[in-house]
Amino acid sequence: MKMYFHYLIGAGNMKRIFTFVLTMAMALCLAACAVPTGGGSSRKNGLGNAFSAVVGITLDRLEAEGEIKRYGEGVWEIEFSQPNTLSGVKLEFSEGNVLASYKGLSFSVPQSAVPVKAMMLNLIKAVEDNAKLAELSGEESDGMLKISGSLDGGDYTLTVDKDGLLSGFEMPNNKLTMKFSEMKTAEITIEQSASETSAETATEAVSTTTTTANVQ
Repeated sequence: MKMYFHYLIGAGNMKRIFTFVLTMAMALCLAACAVPTGGGSSRKNGLGNAFSAVVGITLDRLEAEGEIKRYGEGVWEIEFSQPNTLSGVKLEFSEGNVLASYKGLSFSVPQSAVPVKAMMLNLIKAVEDNAKLAELSGEESDGMLKISGSLDGGDYTLTVDKDGLLSGFEMPNNKLTMKFSEMKTAEITIEQSASETSAETATEAVSTTTTTANVQ
């Protein structure tokens, strides 16, 4: 009888211990689920905005600078200011086509711009794909949101600022880094850009004519 009594007490303790362990395990599981993992975050999507910005490009041993514009879905342009071999060259992207020009004169894409053209196509693809999303998701880093993805050309990381606007683009396997600054999101049109280019060309032409006249 005494042994049976001790058995009942032992069985009761085991049940209480088992219940306690199970309760603790469930509590820990719920707590773990409530904590965000890996610094994942999301923010509003500003990639669909028309914009203009200054861009710095490092592509392997090539260092380039210029102004980049997005007019709308798939319609982009970049005009280089550096290096000297690309200065003044403009690449326009629209509906999968690429047009190169220099001070209003169109020509085939120069050999020196071919690598940048390929990387621009990767940038455009990455931005346009993400611009279709309701919001952007990625990893927080120093106030920026880094969005990882993959293209036929390789893996990429797209960086956006607190407003969801383009701040950086990297493709490590291609040794590509692009940094964007002086971002402006005012509405811009292709006609407006063409008008500005024509005005600049006319000003340069007048300046050249004046210089020639003075020399004579």
